[in-house]
Amino acid sequence: MAKAVAVEFRVLPPTTCSLVKDINPLASLQLSSAHLPPRIRSVSLNEILPNALRRKQNPHWTGGFSLGVDLGLSRTGLALSKGFSVRPLSVLKLRGQKLELQLLEIAGREEVDEFIIGLPISDDGKETPQSNKVRSVAGRLAARAAERGWRVYLQDENGTSEDALSLMIDMGLSKSARQNRIDAYAAMMVLERYFSMGGQEAELVLPKLLELQEKLQRRYADFFPEDFDGY
Repeated sequence: MAKAVAVEFRVLPPTTCSLVKDINPLASLQLSSAHLPPRIRSVSLNEILPNALRRKQNPHWTGGFSLGVDLGLSRTGLALSKGFSVRPLSVLKLRGQKLELQLLEIAGREEVDEFIIGLPISDDGKETPQSNKVRSVAGRLAARAAERGWRVYLQDENGTSEDALSLMIDMGLSKSARQNRIDAYAAMMVLERYFSMGGQEAELVLPKLLELQEKLQRRYADFFPEDFDGY
């Protein structure tokens, strides 16, 4: 398998990237813009909103499709949100660059505009060794996704596998069906949590290159011109 090309990226910490839980969710929350060239600036969260926040602001809004991703050591579960529907999609048995390219292909086919990737968090609220691996994948994917105008977010996935298993048992699915589909259902639980929180716990992942941030911003403006103030 070909080695993935190393791409520099920046994952914004929750304290600067997560949406603020206050009366005004669009309160000014700017990424650092110091020492930037005149025509290129870092992206503002006020200009790129997660679909969950848009839906929270307007419960009747059905635009914006989201792909939930539950990354595992050997299996990756996918779930899809279109409109008000959230459903398990598929399970991939790929790793590395092949996985990332497949995620992009599926996103294009399903016309999604954001990835919601589950971030492993322990019961005491701390990140785990697996969290670093997930962040690495998310960073590489964010650089590729920005080329297409798509966003990447990290969402706390603590307990989602257990929730998925309970749901599958309640649905009466057989043991073999649960084993084959548990990852996709876990991805669905990640999406459910993301939307239930209105995107306020989601952590935006941006490519480090400002040129890619600018491209992401411009493509977003094409989809949602009402949110874009322009240059």
